[in-house]
Amino acid sequence: MRQRVSRTLSDSELILRSLEHPDDFVAIFDRHSAAIHAFLVRRAGRQRAEDILGDVWLQAFRSRSSYNADWSDARPWLYGIARNTLRTHWRRSRRTFNIPPDESNDPWTVIDGQLDAVAEADLLRHAIAELTAADREVLLLAAWEDLSPSEIAIMLGVPPGTVRWRLHRARSALQRAAGSKTSITRIAATEGA
Repeated sequence: MRQRVSRTLSDSELILRSLEHPDDFVAIFDRHSAAIHAFLVRRAGRQRAEDILGDVWLQAFRSRSSYNADWSDARPWLYGIARNTLRTHWRRSRRTFNIPPDESNDPWTVIDGQLDAVAEADLLRHAIAELTAADREVLLLAAWEDLSPSEIAIMLGVPPGTVRWRLHRARSALQRAAGSKTSITRIAATEGA
């Protein structure tokens, strides 16, 4: 009976119910674990993603009492937790391996295999690397995670207008870099919004 009820409830309703019945949170995991895992794999690699995924779900479970009930879809909230968990992991990795703090551990430098632009991979990689970190993150969240500007805003904790501006700026920069290259133009025009 509980399984059938969980299918008809929104993420928000399930999370609120999980405050009284913690087992209800399992439905949130069932709905979104594949997306969160894919998000982590794209940013940290398969092995690290496996290691970090449990921490993401543990943090989500622990912080469910602060979930905003106005958000019917938990994905942006979960992506935000995953993003913060990755940042913590990278900070710890730098300390563990004595990497100087100014050395970038930016996961976007290896994107050839993840973007459908094999023929223009060098041009695309360069164009994306030239974006600011904030613009690049918004563009890739829209393109890879298929999040809307409102969902990205929830994830990043910034106003939706800021996200729309960053997305516009990133797309414009890619289009300028692309010239007549069609696959880059397609990525620049991706409407995750």
